[in-house]
Amino acid sequence: MIAGGDIPLPPRPKVALPGARFELDRASNRYKISKIFQGQNEEEIYRAPLTEIGVNISVGDYILAINGHDLTGTEEIYRLLRNAADNPVQLLVNDKPATESARTVSYRPVTDETKLIYLDWVNRNRQKVSELSGGKIGYLHVPDMEADGISEFIKWYYPQLKKEGLIIDDRANGGGNVSRMLIERLRQKPLGADFQRTQDEPGLYPDGTFIGPMAVILDENSGSDGDIFPLMFREAGLGPLIGKRSWGGAVGITNHGMLIDGGEVNVPEFGYADLKGDWIIEGHGVDPDIEVDNDPKSVIEGPDPQLERAVAEVQKRLKEKPVQWPPRPADPVKLK
Repeated sequence: MIAGGDIPLPPRPKVALPGARFELDRASNRYKISKIFQGQNEEEIYRAPLTEIGVNISVGDYILAINGHDLTGTEEIYRLLRNAADNPVQLLVNDKPATESARTVSYRPVTDETKLIYLDWVNRNRQKVSELSGGKIGYLHVPDMEADGISEFIKWYYPQLKKEGLIIDDRANGGGNVSRMLIERLRQKPLGADFQRTQDEPGLYPDGTFIGPMAVILDENSGSDGDIFPLMFREAGLGPLIGKRSWGGAVGITNHGMLIDGGEVNVPEFGYADLKGDWIIEGHGVDPDIEVDNDPKSVIEGPDPQLERAVAEVQKRLKEKPVQWPPRPADPVKLK
């Protein structure tokens, strides 16, 4: 694999993004806010500017001016946000398309809304799973097998341990090297339970053990360690794989050389084989147990057939074998 080198990239202006979407009200020729990404402001990477404390703005409000410049539908709204990212941005807003009684609000911009779009997608998936299962099934997405992936897994796995079932979404997983940590955690089986004096609900030993049925969703963009994870999930007998065959690039690249233009040449150093001595994954990918395609029509209109099928499969397994927590023994008698 060759990367880098003399790639001419012109400087790009930093745009003072608000973490929102706008639509043009043609009747008034003014822009109004159609969506505000909610973000997760306790984490800087998910900071949503218009939801921070003191920013008094709502969906449906009209943006009448940006940094003192009048804004109408004849102007491209993002032109007024170009090269404005180094300072707070002032918006003249109102709940009607008129300057009378308008107010000025200020926000700290971001220069990339990718994380906000991603979080919005994940939260919608989690809500969909909860609605389809009556709150019984948990959901988490693993974006890669690096720092972001392990962080998202830790953040969402442990709060959902009391769910009866769990869906792990591996779609578009960019790979890395932590899949073994996830598999190690997911394959734990309960060996014992502990009870508090005033609480009937047990804790399990080892800590962090999930006892309900699980499933993994994968697609054509699950690659490298994102290929390896669903395969090892199946090898560990943890549940079915649902979706489309993965990318097929689980090759290790550990050796590289530098080119005279500053680029790199990376050489594959190892590949994966199964315990029978057959090469796996590379050049083919991982086949799902249940093939489900997210066709363009469904994606555009909103449904997610892969996610919906995953919920149905976990529900099926719950019906066949309901989750049973260890019962609390009778209180011990220690008078003797």
